[in-house]
Amino acid sequence: MPQRSSSWGTPIGSGAGEEIVRTISNALSRTFSNQSYHHEDAALSDSSIDEKSTTKAADWHMRDEVKAMAEQTEKDSGKERRLGVTWTNLIVKGIGADAALHENVLSQFNIPTLIKEGRQKAPLKTIVDNSHGCVKPGEMLLVLGRPGAGCTTLLKMLANRRLGYAEVTGDVKFGSMDAKAAKQYRGQIVMNTEEELFFPTLTVGQTMDFASRMKVPYKVPSNIKDQKEFKNMMRDFLLRSMSIEHTHDTKIGNEFVRGVSGGERKRVSIIETMVSRGSVFCWDNSTRGLDASTALEYTKCVRAMTDILGLSSIVSLYQAGNGIYDLFDKVLVLDNGKQIFYGPMSQAQPFMEELGFEYTDGANVADYLTGVTVPTERRITPGMEDRFPRNADELRAAYEKTDIRPQMEAEYAYPETDEAKLYTQNFQESVRSEKHRGLPKKSPLTVGFSTQVSAAITRQYQLIWGDKPTFFITQGQTILIALVAGSLFYNAPNNSSGLFVKGGSLFLALLYNSLLPMSEVTGSFAARPVLAKHRGFALYHPAAYCIAQIAADIPIIFAQITLFSLPLYWMTALKPTAAAFFTYWVVNYAVCMCMTALFRAIGAAFSTFDGASKASGFIFGAFVMYVGYQIPKPNMHPWFVWIYWINPLAYGYEALSGNEFSGAIIPCVNNNLVPNGPGYTNNQFQACTGVRGAPSGAASLTGAEYLHALSYSSSRIWRDFGIIWAWWVLFVALTIFFTSRWSQVSGNTGFLVIPREKAKKAKHLVADEESRKPSPSGSDEMVNVEKPREKRDDGDNQLIRNTSVFTWKNLYYTVKTPSGDRVLLDNVQGWVRPGMLGALMGSSGAGKTTLLDVLAQRKTDGTINGSIMVDGRDLPVSFQRSAGYCEQLDVHEDHSTVREALEFSALLRQSRDTPREEKLKYVDTIVDLLEMHDIENTLIGSTTAGLSVEQRKRLTIGVELVSKPTILIFLDEPTSGLDGQAAFNIVRFLRKLADAGQAVLVTIHQPSASLFAQFDTLLLLAKGGKTVYFGDIGNDAQTIRDYFSRYDAPCPPHANPAEHMIDVVSGQLSKDRDWNQVWLESPEYTAMTEELDQMVSEAASKPPATVDDGHEFATTLWTQIKLVTNRNNVSLYRNAGYVNNKVALHVFQGLFTGFSFWQIGDGVADLQLRLFAIFNFIFVAPGALAQLQPLFIDRRNIYEAREKKSKMYHWVAFVTGLIVSEFPYLVVCAVGYMLTWYYTVGFPLNSNKAGAVFFVMLFYEFIYTGIGQAIAAYAPNAVFAALVNPLVITILVLFCGVLVPYAEIQAFWRYWLYYLNPFNYLIGSLLVFTTWDAKVVCKRSELAIFDTPGGGTQTCADYLADYLRGAGAHSNLLNPGATAGCEVCQYRSGSDYLYTLNLKEYYYGWRDAGIVVIFAISSYACVYLLMKLRTRASKKAE
Repeated sequence: MPQRSSSWGTPIGSGAGEEIVRTISNALSRTFSNQSYHHEDAALSDSSIDEKSTTKAADWHMRDEVKAMAEQTEKDSGKERRLGVTWTNLIVKGIGADAALHENVLSQFNIPTLIKEGRQKAPLKTIVDNSHGCVKPGEMLLVLGRPGAGCTTLLKMLANRRLGYAEVTGDVKFGSMDAKAAKQYRGQIVMNTEEELFFPTLTVGQTMDFASRMKVPYKVPSNIKDQKEFKNMMRDFLLRSMSIEHTHDTKIGNEFVRGVSGGERKRVSIIETMVSRGSVFCWDNSTRGLDASTALEYTKCVRAMTDILGLSSIVSLYQAGNGIYDLFDKVLVLDNGKQIFYGPMSQAQPFMEELGFEYTDGANVADYLTGVTVPTERRITPGMEDRFPRNADELRAAYEKTDIRPQMEAEYAYPETDEAKLYTQNFQESVRSEKHRGLPKKSPLTVGFSTQVSAAITRQYQLIWGDKPTFFITQGQTILIALVAGSLFYNAPNNSSGLFVKGGSLFLALLYNSLLPMSEVTGSFAARPVLAKHRGFALYHPAAYCIAQIAADIPIIFAQITLFSLPLYWMTALKPTAAAFFTYWVVNYAVCMCMTALFRAIGAAFSTFDGASKASGFIFGAFVMYVGYQIPKPNMHPWFVWIYWINPLAYGYEALSGNEFSGAIIPCVNNNLVPNGPGYTNNQFQACTGVRGAPSGAASLTGAEYLHALSYSSSRIWRDFGIIWAWWVLFVALTIFFTSRWSQVSGNTGFLVIPREKAKKAKHLVADEESRKPSPSGSDEMVNVEKPREKRDDGDNQLIRNTSVFTWKNLYYTVKTPSGDRVLLDNVQGWVRPGMLGALMGSSGAGKTTLLDVLAQRKTDGTINGSIMVDGRDLPVSFQRSAGYCEQLDVHEDHSTVREALEFSALLRQSRDTPREEKLKYVDTIVDLLEMHDIENTLIGSTTAGLSVEQRKRLTIGVELVSKPTILIFLDEPTSGLDGQAAFNIVRFLRKLADAGQAVLVTIHQPSASLFAQFDTLLLLAKGGKTVYFGDIGNDAQTIRDYFSRYDAPCPPHANPAEHMIDVVSGQLSKDRDWNQVWLESPEYTAMTEELDQMVSEAASKPPATVDDGHEFATTLWTQIKLVTNRNNVSLYRNAGYVNNKVALHVFQGLFTGFSFWQIGDGVADLQLRLFAIFNFIFVAPGALAQLQPLFIDRRNIYEAREKKSKMYHWVAFVTGLIVSEFPYLVVCAVGYMLTWYYTVGFPLNSNKAGAVFFVMLFYEFIYTGIGQAIAAYAPNAVFAALVNPLVITILVLFCGVLVPYAEIQAFWRYWLYYLNPFNYLIGSLLVFTTWDAKVVCKRSELAIFDTPGGGTQTCADYLADYLRGAGAHSNLLNPGATAGCEVCQYRSGSDYLYTLNLKEYYYGWRDAGIVVIFAISSYACVYLLMKLRTRASKKAE
């Protein structure tokens, strides 16, 4: 059940910011409270400010500012917003066991098993078991527990977030309000979760500007001019509080967009939470990724604000140092949901010591408290071995017997006290006075709706501008398509042969402008987590976001339609009047707005991207088919004609057709006029054929007749225009409705996922609580844990030993920024040698990760100067795979199991001379070492359903270790986000590696004193990548203590030296000294430089310790292809959702097309229906590509982020694996479409025709997959790919000879693009196989009926003799002996019709089929080519 916070959850914050905001907010908000100020309030308020002034955080650098704000509030007679939170008998249960089974493509159809499992009731799991406590205004509670203990769930309850839990019992009171009454104050009872959810392309300043704007009170404090000044003051105050004002103009970024550092991003999330100016704050592990000094500053900030403003702060932290621990008032310890201690901070350690748990001097007290329930971590006081509490139940029983418990229980009556009631009343009044007067009484928001919308519009434009490439590509693509299409339909004639061309041009305008907005579906899912977070903060109503999107659309779509309409309209030579052009423009504008709103509504309505892309693809296909272009309105079957009536595109097409053809006279020419040619010039003896609406025997028709034959009318143009806007209103309303219902929780999270085929191997994880018996005594637990160690000792002998010395000297790294060159590393030098565990430390943003990237050869841009050497020589070609690098982000293939990921790495990265068995045996060694036995058969998944943060971190380390790195191992923050025990396990394990002879270099944040003691050397960096110290740490850090005390910065006896150093070089103790200069002038620096030079020259004089095998990759390309393809096959086989969507898209579209073109007849008009029945098959591509490309790009991101950089396998293997794994599913898709479509349309039943059609269809599946993967291979992201698809598909569709027949394509295009177009051959071959032999029987309305000129003396055969030998060679004269009323049918058989489409012989079908195969091969070749172009080499030192 959910232990990790959900991705929908609250915003991520960092304490400092929050307090600040809160401070400001309170100050501000009270400012405008008009109520009279009661004496009791004054008394309460004064005493609290005075009595807390001497707080533990008196040295926080901005304390006075906060105090000034609080005093200003008081001056303005504002009410304080103190609340407090009290909870008793709180029990939280969730649905679901610790592990769930994951179905694969085949097991999902195992109906008996699914029925059997479906009957079993989902087990309920207790997450928090009978918790109780009280945090009064001005108090801070520290919640401790290991991952999975229930800390996040408890914080969610105290932040009043109950969604996603099966059962919550017990009382939670906020002040004197119950949980229900507190719901409307969700903006004042807030929680900051572990995830950082932001728009990555916004800058820090823009993000904070927006958040601050949303929380400006209705009346600002009297000392502030206006709301704008208040917003700016609050924003700047928050940025200063966390010391990140320098990031104001830097993008926030994420895994794939470059931005601020990880620690800075965390601090942005902290201050964004503070903006809410809440009264109850829950901080869930909000120091993750912060260095020790920043974490302490943050906690002091929370402390100061809590004291001055009377907040209630509940914080859960991992690896909290003693400096942080001492700032709290109370501590609550959870173990497996059971509350084993709750009481004053000062009594927690003595309580545990009395029970027999030994405390080691200097250890983190917080880690000591969570370690007492872990048999491998706890140390028992001698003499207490037989009577200490063995487990959580015994600990809880011991706690309940103490006098701490009654002392704490006395506080639980707090909600009933007069003080609490008064505080609550003041709180409610203060919040009310702060709210905009136009908001509903129960609204949790602060600013008025118009302010929300205007701020959201500004942000929307910032988002568009932040992603300029996408914006400009869209506009450039629009101009390109318009010009290409305009040249294709160039100068369409005003006669019967121009009807089809003009219709095609009008259809294309609608098609393209509704294809482009399909990318809204992708965008909807990208924005969703951020919206849910902001909703939790009560920043704005979801409707404001939706309206802002529309407002941002208006000018952009205006530009887009103008750029598209101007070239296309005038090049096609549509009606040349201003009125007609502007009507055309405005109808296209309305349709584009309407379709944009439709796709947004679809994106908002679905909870998964797969579901939304399936629906959007299907709806788009149905709308395009029922526009009235492919199937004219009179030919639509009654069972689907309703789609026409609900289709905005159909109204658009009728309006455009009515606009173009009203008042026109359309003479029949060429094939449409019988007879024509030399000698046939008299209109009296000619008639139209094959033109809808032409009166019998006439040689021309009017526009009104033509429109009437299509069931259109030019009088309905403005009615249709109005209907399109009515649909737009409906879609916008639906978008707002669905967006408002987006969940802020993702249900059951934090469970393991087991693939169905591994279920037997992982039985121990699926059992429910009842079937797992707790061990009766602690001694059993000890035995269980010790068992694997026997195996481990001989495992240690297997660990690879390293003999190479790795050095770097005078290292500089410079990157280009808009403001000029920026130096990120400035003259850094050092070394790592075998058996050494080196720590790389510095404040957040000092360049630690940058240094690791440069050393590990992972940078692809910027300039590197200096030398990086192994054994005094330049780096060998195999360096990138011989060095292990565990990055900060845990990037893994989510459909692999833990063991599969380890084996994949071992098989690909260990030397090609090592036997396979030996590689796999080494995987067992690492599994033992990392204690991953119990999870080796579970899927990696995501953090919500899959491995926890700590398990993923262990896997990241394991993946590098199994490769047997021979030179050294780099680890970037391997302990971030872990609890103290897990962090210690990982560092202890790295120590073991170093002792076995490995060289290890680690960046580390917030190490406890015991963690820091495990390291041998330290490289300390200050801001700007400057060195402050490099050398030994010394026993108990004595060497470093001596160094700093020599320069007047001694480390206090009980302080943690790691925290002290960071404070000295970048925190409050820096005394404004240039510590880099101090280092450069120190004797240690001189000694270090000499030692480095000696080390390099000594190593260079000996033969190299690591012999380079000369291979860039450890294994052969063939081995790589086999392993990568196998991994992709398994991954797709488990990705049942993707495969189901792909197959369903084909089956449903096949059925839909089949029944739309049900049993096509044999008239002349039916020939065109055959053409469109085939043409529609092309449109499986857009829907399939919308799913295929994000998957390809996710895989590519994994490859580029980790596997490419460690030279695991070649890009050729990567591409081959992705291509081959799709094949089986493409065959199933082709079969699905063929069976549902071919026979319903009524194509020939003989198997040689059907088989030929299937063959060509199968290869079309390969063609569009190849094209889609080629676009994805080069596209920077999925949204970009979704924007390029319409360009490629539109151009291929335009020139395939359907919208404009071959003879009418402009000569410029006809002789090259037409022949280079795979769709041309696809449609050609399918038409030949299905239509060549079809007999044509004209309906009466399709015949050309006319008299002969001889006044009854000349027979029809005589009159038409020349015509039937020439232009009419393919026509069919039905009554050759008649002398009047000659009846001519345009074609005799399908082959006559195909002749007009440039398909002159039956063998063209097989010729085209062969060319389709060649295109399938060449489209896959393009994937390789574009991947090659994208793959850049790493930068080397110059």
